[in-house]
Amino acid sequence: MTPRRLHVLAINGGSSSLKFGLFQVHGREASPHVTGEAQAIGSSAGLLRVRAGHDGSTLHEETVAVADNVQAFARIARLLAGMDVPRPDAIGHRIVHGGPHLLAHARIDAAVMARLETASAFAPLHVPAALAVVRAAQARFPDVPQVACLDTAFHAGLPEETRTLPVDRALLVDGVRRYGFHGLSCASILAQWPQAPPRLVIAHLGSGASITAVRAGRSVDTSMGMTPSGGVMMATRCGDLDPGVLAWLSRERGMDARTLERLVDHRSGLLGVSGISGDLRRLRQLERKEPAAKLAIGMFVLSVRKQIAAMAAVLHGIDALVFTGGIGEHDAQARADICEGLAWAGIRLDPARNRSGAQRIDDGDAACEVRVMPTEEERQICRDVHALLVGTGDIGGSGAG
Repeated sequence: MTPRRLHVLAINGGSSSLKFGLFQVHGREASPHVTGEAQAIGSSAGLLRVRAGHDGSTLHEETVAVADNVQAFARIARLLAGMDVPRPDAIGHRIVHGGPHLLAHARIDAAVMARLETASAFAPLHVPAALAVVRAAQARFPDVPQVACLDTAFHAGLPEETRTLPVDRALLVDGVRRYGFHGLSCASILAQWPQAPPRLVIAHLGSGASITAVRAGRSVDTSMGMTPSGGVMMATRCGDLDPGVLAWLSRERGMDARTLERLVDHRSGLLGVSGISGDLRRLRQLERKEPAAKLAIGMFVLSVRKQIAAMAAVLHGIDALVFTGGIGEHDAQARADICEGLAWAGIRLDPARNRSGAQRIDDGDAACEVRVMPTEEERQICRDVHALLVGTGDIGGSGAG
């Protein structure tokens, strides 16, 4: 019998945090039982918080040392087992990169795991940690379907001219192409705004950041490339960089691949330029007295503005711009600074609405609608798990009944 409802546990791991949510899912509707996160993973003062789904009130909060994402998942699973919430019917995992041979969300079996292992080479900062959590979830819930929800899936249909990188064609067979990321975030925006106008630009701005051009609900271009290191300047990642810089560092400084990877992913971006922090909030506190902090902020704003303009060109105009992600949702000054140079594209903010936290922040007379919307990656994971398992008949029963 096709299930009407499923209880889906979404796992969304980052480099130092792990977000989760247990949702009741029925079609495209996903209602949270509980949500939460483990923060500052790897430190002695990590924070673990669980919130009630219906009102966001805190059900559990503790400061605890958590060594890695696997330990965080184990602690979360134990907490959920002690709460009055349903056992999950399925578990969905955010996987940043599926590699060249996995371009759609998939139920995880041995063959899919093998493909994801191969994909680790494309995103070594993200995929190995996510797969470690998958194995832990399989061990703890051996009878529960596990699903890989790919950030790259949203961009799988990129046109040939945008997915192809300008390198020797022989490299295409090895998977050298543009994949695009933050796909679950983009999909969640469209799920929240099904009537979005046809020419939409989504600016996902957080510690990782990307800009995506969406035409009639489909991704047609995006700032990140083969890996999540490219595109706009980020907290610790460089974004787009003259490839000659890497060749020079290799030739003149003797840097190997691992050292270069460490440089572009961990010692660049806001942190690299400022020499202080990759956290935009921290840099704002210091920008009046620290020229390097001011420079880093200005470079970040300019890189985002340039990419929004580029995506508007790809779309032959822009009907709407959405800000999402930690910076996009919460930093009114960043939004104002980015949009200040885009009046020519019909983007004009209402300063009071922008500061107030309203959803729609454009000047009412502007040609382009500008919105601030939450990224709902965990909710989107649950929708995608339900659609996959129900659509393929890979799960039976009736969930909550």
